[in-house]
Amino acid sequence: MSFKSIAIVATACLLFSGAFVVGAQEANKPLTNADVSKMVKSGLPESVIVLAIQSSPAKYDVSPDGLITLHKAGVTRPEMDAIMGATRRGTATPKPGTSSAAESAAAVAPVSKSRMPKVFLAQGASSRELPLEKTQLAETKTKPSSMKNLAADPALTQAMVNTVAMDAAMHMNSPLAGSAMGPAGSVFTGLMGHRKPTVTYVWGVPSPASTTVLQTSSPKFSINFSRTLGITPDDYQPTIVKLTPAQNTCRIVGATQGKEDMRSSPAADWQIYSSFLEERVAVNAEKVKAGEYKLSPNSPLMPGEYAVVLRPVSKTKKFSGGDVARAQGDGLMFDAAWTFQVGDNAE
Repeated sequence: MSFKSIAIVATACLLFSGAFVVGAQEANKPLTNADVSKMVKSGLPESVIVLAIQSSPAKYDVSPDGLITLHKAGVTRPEMDAIMGATRRGTATPKPGTSSAAESAAAVAPVSKSRMPKVFLAQGASSRELPLEKTQLAETKTKPSSMKNLAADPALTQAMVNTVAMDAAMHMNSPLAGSAMGPAGSVFTGLMGHRKPTVTYVWGVPSPASTTVLQTSSPKFSINFSRTLGITPDDYQPTIVKLTPAQNTCRIVGATQGKEDMRSSPAADWQIYSSFLEERVAVNAEKVKAGEYKLSPNSPLMPGEYAVVLRPVSKTKKFSGGDVARAQGDGLMFDAAWTFQVGDNAE
C-alpha cells in the first residue's frame, strides 16, 4: 500500500472515530420538551418517539405550562406518559444492566398502564377488568335522526370497515383496541366532490358483538379515571349506552353533526355532546371521589349489546377535533368504550 493510500485510510479512520464520539455525545444528551415536539412535528411514528423517550436521559419541563405546551404541540398520551415516567426515573442515564430500550420500556410500562381509565366488573367478592376498546369515527351524509336509520346506511358501515382496515394497515401503536383515523381514513369518495357545510360524525365499535358476555342483567361496575393524563376528572361521569348493531360490521355508539374537517381542528370549539344522539340507559352513578365511581343500571337490562362510556357532566363542554382524532386527553375520554353483551338467558 502506498503512503498516500495509508494517509487516506488513516484520515478516514480519524473522521469516523470523531463522528462516533460526537454521535455518542448526542445520544447521551438529555431529551427536552423541544426535542419531543420536534420529533412529533417531523412525523415520526408514536412508537419510535416513545422508545426514544424511554431509552434516553431526561430533562423535561413537566410543570403545568410545560405540559400544556406539549399538548398543544400534538404530543400524544402515550408519549406524555413516557415523559412522566422518564422524569420519575430521575435525570439519569439508565442504570447499569438496564440500559437496553426494552428494559427501559418495561420500567415505565406500569406507569403508562395505570394512567389509562379502567372499568371493573363486579363478580361476587371479586372483580375483573374489562378491556378498553376504541370507537372508530366515520362520516356520512345521513342525518342523525335515529340509531336505526344510521345502522341501515350502507355507506356508513362501509366507511367504518374502511376506517378499521386503514387503521390496521398503518400499524398504529396504541394501548387501545384501535385508533382514530385522520380525515382521509373515513371520508367517503362521494363526499369529496360534493362537499357540504356539515356532515354526520358517527362513533362505532368494530365487530358485530362483544366478546364479554354477561349472565346477569344487573351488572355492577367500578370505574377509575382519576389519573388519566390531560383531563379534569370532575368534567366526566360514567354511564351505560345501548349499542346498535349495523349490518354485521360494527356497533354504533352515537352520532352528531359537525362542520367538515372539524376533527382536524386543534381548537377546542366542537360541542360534540350538545346534540349527541345515543341510547343512554338509566343508571345509578355513585361518585366515590373525583374520577372514581360505582355504576349500575337502575333496572335489569334487556338482552343485547351495551357499553360503559365516559361522558361530560356539562352538555356544552367543547372538544378539540384533533384530540378526538388522536384519542388523547378529552378525546380519549369520549372515544373510550367498554363493551359487554347481556346474554339471552341472563338473570
